[in-house]
Amino acid sequence: MHWKSLSKEPLLKCMVIHHIPGRMRVGCRALRYLQGYEKDLEERILELVWVKEVSLSVVTANVVVTFDSNDVLPELITLQLEEIVSLFSIPAHQRERKEKNKPTVNERRLQEEPVGSLLRNVLFGAGALTYAVLTSSGKAKGASLLGRLLGFTSITSISLAMPIIKSGFESLRDTGKPNADTLSSAAIFASLLSGNTISALTIIVLADTAELITAYSMNKTRSAIRDMVSTGEKYVWKVMDGDHLIKIPADEIQVGDHIVVHSGEIISVDGYVEKGSGLVDESSITGEFMPREKKENEKVFAGSAVKSGTITVFAEKIKEDTAAARIIHMVEEATLYKAQVQTIADRFSAQLIPLNFALGTIVYLVTGNLVRALNMLVIDYSCGIRLSTATALTAAISTAARHGILIKGSNYLEMLAETETLIFDKTGTLTEGNPEVKSVIPLTENVSEKDLLSLAAAAEETSSHPIAHSILEKMKTRGWKIPKHCVIEVVVARGVKTQVKKDIIRVGNAKFMKENGISLDTAGDAVSRLMLRGENFVYVAKGDTLAGLIGIMDPLRENMKKSLNRLRNLKIDDIILLTGDVEQQAELVASRMMFDRFESELLPEDKAKFALQLQSKGYRVAMIGDGINDAPALAYADVGIALGSKRTDLAMEAADITIRSDDPLTIPALIMLSRSTMGIVRQNFATSIGVNSIGLVLGAMGVLPVFWGAFLHNMTTVAVVTNSLRLFFFDMNKNQLK
Repeated sequence: MHWKSLSKEPLLKCMVIHHIPGRMRVGCRALRYLQGYEKDLEERILELVWVKEVSLSVVTANVVVTFDSNDVLPELITLQLEEIVSLFSIPAHQRERKEKNKPTVNERRLQEEPVGSLLRNVLFGAGALTYAVLTSSGKAKGASLLGRLLGFTSITSISLAMPIIKSGFESLRDTGKPNADTLSSAAIFASLLSGNTISALTIIVLADTAELITAYSMNKTRSAIRDMVSTGEKYVWKVMDGDHLIKIPADEIQVGDHIVVHSGEIISVDGYVEKGSGLVDESSITGEFMPREKKENEKVFAGSAVKSGTITVFAEKIKEDTAAARIIHMVEEATLYKAQVQTIADRFSAQLIPLNFALGTIVYLVTGNLVRALNMLVIDYSCGIRLSTATALTAAISTAARHGILIKGSNYLEMLAETETLIFDKTGTLTEGNPEVKSVIPLTENVSEKDLLSLAAAAEETSSHPIAHSILEKMKTRGWKIPKHCVIEVVVARGVKTQVKKDIIRVGNAKFMKENGISLDTAGDAVSRLMLRGENFVYVAKGDTLAGLIGIMDPLRENMKKSLNRLRNLKIDDIILLTGDVEQQAELVASRMMFDRFESELLPEDKAKFALQLQSKGYRVAMIGDGINDAPALAYADVGIALGSKRTDLAMEAADITIRSDDPLTIPALIMLSRSTMGIVRQNFATSIGVNSIGLVLGAMGVLPVFWGAFLHNMTTVAVVTNSLRLFFFDMNKNQLK
């Protein structure tokens, strides 16, 4: 069986093609995309205890397995083969996507066109067009053919159009199919040969202007991505011989260098802590809002920030090899190979235009009646289908924009309507990404909630730690003043201490308290309650006594649970949580929000791989996130959605859809809008094809005059376009058409 016979099966699905005792042929479409992995696949299959021989072909996407025992069930064989093939799901899916998105014609890559060069072409073309109009030199209908081509404006037109002409010719030469430049070239030469060089110059100027805008947008997009993921400081401190520090540009760092990073600085390399310790904020990479203590021999990543402490980092990866740089690369690569899905209307109508010409020719040859043949050209499917579909998609995008939703392409509406799996990021998507004080628990009689919070604020006043920020914000909202205190001392990875009046105040973790001889026996029940609620917490000690605990939590977005319920009602039956946060926090949120499953402690590339694995199994996947760490998954998902007013610019660039509001109820409303849009497109298809087919039959029979054929065709177009306009009135609050 050839791989084409498996084309409708999921990529990783293994199917029995032929089976006799002791021998089986199995087909799997993924094998076709695993050229270069044959040896690894065969070795892994041979490791199965029941396998005797294996022969694999990526050409036919088949594998023949010979085995010892006749008692091995075919179902067991296919299951184990699927598990082995799934180990290679990422390259298989990437190659499949690349092949599907391979253009059928050669088009110019506008992202590689210099913006300055395109701008010069536009200005020069506009000047030539102005000169031709003012001097009437653009009209040369009376001149000879050679004279028409050798005039000033003709030569100018041809020179300006050379990139277009070259691209159009190369497409015909290499693929045998015309591209957009082929059509433009034909229009330009037709205008020149007819003596109307003004028309030719107009086509060129408009084409160059459109290309200039496109190239400029692409250039700005890449710059925005680069600027957002600024992986470190411009200058760093490098350790030289004898522990001497020198300040060097970050671009001069080499693998093997020893880089010292102080409090408040950003790490510029991937590596491990060689000396010292500190609290490192990795939220830009992992999404976890709580900084982690980094000690000797522990990994750190470029783009992470040292909140407190000083560490010496051994540089293992620099510049383009760092984790943050890989995020940029993954986003740009996914954008390059993003499925450029043509709408159903464009594909269908492109095939029907030649049909009209063929029908006209056939009718004329059979009947000899030019009027009947003309009817075949007057009544066409493409007009109604393309106009109505374009109107529907434009109306939907416009409606979404009025509600603060930016949709980058109409094809994403089509894909979103077919989505069956939703992936949510946690920090900043499910949660607000802004930790708050939730619990203040005094543990001594002479300390009130106000006293406990005030003492903690005194110790945390100069700290940039997220917990400190939440405590200080709580004091501000309550309108309480921070008591006078002495100098604040930071104990790295432990806590902070200061003196208020005659008492030493300590705020920090359990280890900090125990090292200072403070008993935690009275905190047992309070700790259990806070952990059960999923709150992070700090201990507050006054003198030698534990005064209480303060619980901090990143709150869930308002209406998030209601949003998930509405998604369930839309029959989206696989809702997944992916996060870089620790397992305990992820499990608590997943349980509370009733997710189908969750994965925790993931790096950005892990999220992207998870999305790709789901796609490899045939699922249509949408990813919803907000930050830098979500960008690769947003880019690789079928539809990437950036949610919230606090989302990063990088997430916006990687995402296909951006929701500017913080209201999660917008998500089910958007999905319902996409489904309503595709429903109207299907209605328009049925109407346009049905009515126009009747018109073509009646016209060919001579029953329908040309005038009434044109009337029928145009009224059908008006009807389906009017039907599409209903999407302007889609109610995003009620998730329905008015």
